[in-house]
Parts: sequence; C-alpha cells; structure tokens
Amino acid sequence: MGNYFSIIIGVMYLIGVFLIPKWRRKKLKPNWKFYELLWFSLCFIFYVIYLEVQLQTYYFLIPSTFLFLFLFCYFKEKRRLVNGLLFNLFLVVGMTYLGSLLVRTVNPLLILLAGITSIVLILLLLIGLYGLVVFLYWNAIVVMKKEGHSLANLLTLLLAIGLTVFLVFSYFSSRILPSWASLLFGILPFSMFYFFVVFYNFLTISIIYQFNQPNYEQDFIIVLGSGLIDGKTVPPLLGKRIEKAIQFYKAQDRATLNPPKILMSGGKGDDEHIAESLAMKNYALEKGIPEKDILVETNSKNTLENMKFSKEIMEASFGGTNFKAIFTTNNFHLFRAGLFAKMAHLKADGIGAKTAFYFLPNAFLREFIAIIMMRKRRHLIICGLISLMMFLLALVDLFFVS
Repeated sequence: MGNYFSIIIGVMYLIGVFLIPKWRRKKLKPNWKFYELLWFSLCFIFYVIYLEVQLQTYYFLIPSTFLFLFLFCYFKEKRRLVNGLLFNLFLVVGMTYLGSLLVRTVNPLLILLAGITSIVLILLLLIGLYGLVVFLYWNAIVVMKKEGHSLANLLTLLLAIGLTVFLVFSYFSSRILPSWASLLFGILPFSMFYFFVVFYNFLTISIIYQFNQPNYEQDFIIVLGSGLIDGKTVPPLLGKRIEKAIQFYKAQDRATLNPPKILMSGGKGDDEHIAESLAMKNYALEKGIPEKDILVETNSKNTLENMKFSKEIMEASFGGTNFKAIFTTNNFHLFRAGLFAKMAHLKADGIGAKTAFYFLPNAFLREFIAIIMMRKRRHLIICGLISLMMFLLALVDLFFVS
C-alpha cells in the first residue's frame, strides 16, 4: 500500500510540473515558478502526513504549528522583521522533525533529501567563511568596474577586508594571546554571529516579501524616486521602478479597464536641476502613459517622506482614506520601503523591479545597515551584553583560573 501511495503522489507531482506552466501562461500574472514551488511543498506535506499516519503518530503537528504561526503573523502584517525569525524557526523545527522521521521510517525519499542537504552543509562547512571572502572580493571588483568607486559601492570590499583581518587575527590570536585576552577577543566573533542571525532573518523576509502579488484593483501606484543622472535624467535603476509600475498599470487596465493612477514621488536634490518626480513623469509620458493618469509629489527627500507626502496626495485625489495603493521600487529596497510605509501609516505593500545580480550583495548590505540603524539602540544593548559577558569571563579566567 505504501509503495502505491508513493507512486500516486509522484505521478500527481509530475502531472502538476507539466500542467502548471501551461495553466499560468493563460493568466495575467503567470509567475509559474512560485506555483511549482507551492505544488512541490503541498505534495511533500501530504506524503509526510501519510508516513506519520502509517506510524500512527502525529509529530508533524509540531512544525505545522510553527508554520501556521508564521503564516498568521505574515498575512496579518507582512512588513515586520520578526516574520523572518518566525519562518527560520519553522525551518529549524521542520528540519529537525524530518530528521526524526527519517530515523523512524528509513524512507528512500527522505534519505535522498537528507543526502542532498548533507552535501550542501558539508560544502558550506568546508568553504564557509573563506568562500564568502573570495566571493565578496570578486563582487567588489565587478561593482567598482560597473558602478564606480563611491562609498556606497564599496561595502562588499570593506566587508571582505574586515573578514580577512578577522580570519588572520583569529588564526594567530590563540597562539600569541593569553587565555583571558582570547576571551576578550571573543566579543568580536559573538557579535558577528549575532549580526549574521539578524542579517539572515532580514534576508529571509526580504526574499519572501518579493512574492507579494497585489490584486488588479488598485487606485494608485507610488513610484519611489532616487537620484538623477546629471541632475535631470532618469538612471537605469530608477527606470526599472517606473517600468514595473507601467507593467502593473497596463495589466490592470487589460484586466479591469480601470487603470490606477501612477504617483511619481521624489523631490529636488541639491545637485538636481528638476524634481525627481518630474523627470519620472517625463519618462512615463515617453512610454505612452496618459498625463491624466500621472500624479507627482515633489517635496520628499527620503523614503519615509515619499510615503507620507504621497499619502496626503492620494487622500486629496481620492477624496478619502479608503483607497487601495501599492508602491514600486527595486527588489533589494522593497522590504525596507514597506517598513517606511508602515511608519507613515500607509496601508500599502510593494512590488519589486529586478536588479542586476552583481549589484545585489552590495545593495542588500546597504539595506541591512539601514535596517540596523533603524533599531540601533536594541543592537547596541545586545552587543553591550555580549561584551559584558565576555569581560566577566575574562576576569574569572585572569584571577581565578590562570
């Protein structure tokens, strides 16, 4: 019976793999890869539940509880960093559960998945930090060649240099430092580990937030501004934000014959000849968007002001607060922009424009630093507690152990 069920699940999965792309191509929002992943997850969940029923146990309810907790918090409010932590807790509990199920069933499929996972983990352990450093140096060279040598474009290089110094000093510290001093040096790796966990949670929820698919019933699309070339020309990065908005505008128009207003948001910088939003409007006009469907917000200087001032314009244009809105920005900036929308009391989620792969590591580092600064007091307290703990351990080692 078990083999028959496994075959049935396998056949159902393969049928879905072939039919989902054909089904999604007929939709206005194809996004078939997301549905392929969802279909695999559903088939795997049914298979795991079947194995549990065969064993007459119901331990799958444990990871399911963590999954439902994440889903409840995420769909209640997508724009929260804690959602990344909740999803990663589900992954840890889920992997532990699957390991337990493997031991209890010795199932071939679970053995295959465990083997693949083990290979990936072994490679990470072997390459680990050294591989990361090599990648960061390579990425830094590419970014500097393509984007210039500004400080914002040097983040991967600075991180690579910092990690190199850390690795070299770590190698020699145990040989040249007394044990109490090594404990004090431990402040750095413990703090680095803490920020790695914070970054991983941020990266997780940033990736999950990319799957946001708003309905074609929006009243407004806010396009977040950025700097202009020579103070007047829309750069490629900003152009992709506008084109993402235009893509949604046309899709909603086809679906409902009622396109949303596109609200260009961005003021005039000190080195710019015109407001960013006016340059953005001209860009959209050249792409064939009617002027009557374009609004401009010309006073904002940062993303939070983008959200606040755009909200005021939308309320005035709509004649109330019961409007539906989304915003567009580059995918690496999407989640932090959502946080600013939340701070502005604007009920709006975003859709992200694609960014060249080489630019993403540097861009996500910049976003992460900005996220850290938004909650800097909390992080300073935690780093202070880590330092205090290691300092006390060093004192104990110096006066009571050495």
